[in-house]
Parts: sequence; structure tokens; C-alpha cells
Amino acid sequence: MHKENISTAVIRRLPRYYRHLVDLEKAGTERISSSMLGKNMGLTASQIRQDLSCFGGFGQQGYGYNVTRLREAIAEILGMNRNHTAVIVGVGNIGRALVENFPFAQNGFRLLAAFDVEPAVVGTTLGDVIVQHADNLEAYLQENTVDVAGIAVTASAARDVALRLYHSGIRGIWNFTNVEMPEQQMPGVMVENIHFADSLLTLSYKITDVAEEQV
Repeated sequence: MHKENISTAVIRRLPRYYRHLVDLEKAGTERISSSMLGKNMGLTASQIRQDLSCFGGFGQQGYGYNVTRLREAIAEILGMNRNHTAVIVGVGNIGRALVENFPFAQNGFRLLAAFDVEPAVVGTTLGDVIVQHADNLEAYLQENTVDVAGIAVTASAARDVALRLYHSGIRGIWNFTNVEMPEQQMPGVMVENIHFADSLLTLSYKITDVAEEQV
């Protein structure tokens, strides 16, 4: 099945499968059935079999899934073995937390550099990278192969930074700005928007719904 024919819902479940399989491996589990995997994850066995069938056959009738082989297969599907590279643009609160704490290596990425405009942080070392001035962004991207750029700049600068990244050949944008990216102006670029407010408001709706049912 071609990538474009696989639903976003299936793709978003793959990291969940991967995380759960990692935990199973650490616990010493060698194989698991689709029904048990589904029970542990809050999914049906049919859903799991259907999701995985999009990428080929992984289980055996009456045997289930080999945990290590399935984890390795999903890692390959997700591109975790391809040595993807990343930079972060903007090292305020969110950007700094990403640079210093996010486990890029565990997710198959190498964080190469960070960029900002604040004199107080330019030239300092965060995590394992030196913060460079954002004026050097295009030159750096011309000299280095970078697959993904995380954007954690101010809302007023977000679209300009996104377009600069696009024109410099970035293929993926990880957007933490709460500003919708001008995707129509960036053909071929994959954008993943991280909206913390959306998650919180979704939770607000759910707990409000529960509270109203209990009244």
C-alpha cells in the first residue's frame, strides 16, 4: 500500500505501538497476541491487525507477534533508522526545553543546531549544541543536510521563519508556535502542528461533558 493511501489515524497509532513494544521488550516479553496487545492499549485486536496489514504481514496465526521483530519493523516504517537530522529555531521556554530535554536520539534524530536572535543566548551552549544567530540559518542549511526544523519562535515571526526554511530545502516542519503554517506556499513540505491549547481544551470539553452527565 502506498503511503498516500494510509490514513493519518493509522500513522498516528504507529508511535503508540512502538512505545508499547519497547516497554514489552524491557519487561522480557518475547511474543504477544493481537488481542492482548489491543487490551493493553485500549484497541481491538481487529484494529491492530488492520493497522499492521497496511504495511505487510507481521504476525502468525496462533503465534501472535514477535515483539522485537515487530518493534524493529515499526521503527523502519517510521524512519527511525535513517539518521534523520533536525534543528530548532527559537530557544525560548519551549525551544530550550526541546534542545535540553527531548530525546531526539531515541527517536532516530540527531539534533545538529539551534538558532535564536537574543544576544543573551546566541553563542551559549544548550544541551550538546551551540546556539547560533538566526541570521546564519540559511547559510547553515546550505552547508548541512537537515531534514526537520522545529519552530518555537514568537507568533509574529513564525510564518517568515517557515518560509525561510522552505526556501532552504527543509522537508519537515515541527511547529510549536500555535500559528497555522502557510502550507499552500510551501508545496512538498510536511508540517506537524503541536497545539498545546488544543489538547488542553479537548480535555476541558471531556471533563465538562462528564460533569454535565453527572448532574
